[in-house]
Amino acid sequence: MNWDVMSPARATEIAAWLWNVLLIVWLVLWFGRKPSKRLETPWERLQHVVPVLAAFLLLFEGNWRILSARVLPDAQWVLLVGVLLTFVGVGISIWARLSLGSNWSGMVTLKLDHELVQKGLYRWIRHPIYTGILTGFIGTAMIQGHLRGWLGFAILLFSFYFKARREERFLREEFGPGFEEHVRRTGMFLPRMI
Repeated sequence: MNWDVMSPARATEIAAWLWNVLLIVWLVLWFGRKPSKRLETPWERLQHVVPVLAAFLLLFEGNWRILSARVLPDAQWVLLVGVLLTFVGVGISIWARLSLGSNWSGMVTLKLDHELVQKGLYRWIRHPIYTGILTGFIGTAMIQGHLRGWLGFAILLFSFYFKARREERFLREEFGPGFEEHVRRTGMFLPRMI
């Protein structure tokens, strides 16, 4: 690949390919999950599924008039940084997903014999899958360069924040002081600095 000249179309193609890799990993690993003992309600699930779908629709689809206004320059460095951030974000999400193993679920749930995972990125961050997806989303929004991608990012961040709070409520009820200790040592989406 010639890194000296990357077109927006090529950068978008690479980003789409990376997101598809994440989707394939998710689908393959879907089958190794533990059964659930407690689930969020269907209404609670819609509260994060619909915004996530809306965010990705804004990122990848169509002409949204004023939302399609370019807010970043169509420059090589923007495209390269965007591809790099998308790659790093997808990689973080896959690493975190592998660390969760059979405890993972796309919805807020507690599994039978649920474990409080504190290995891999979970040593420093409580929700590294979201960190990875948000990082990748920023990268792809840079590639797209449109206002709609940044609006999608804001929607995604808002949705992940509230979903993470619900997950933490479940984990706090399940693991009590063990989870509180984990919270003291980790950040929600970024490592705790203090």
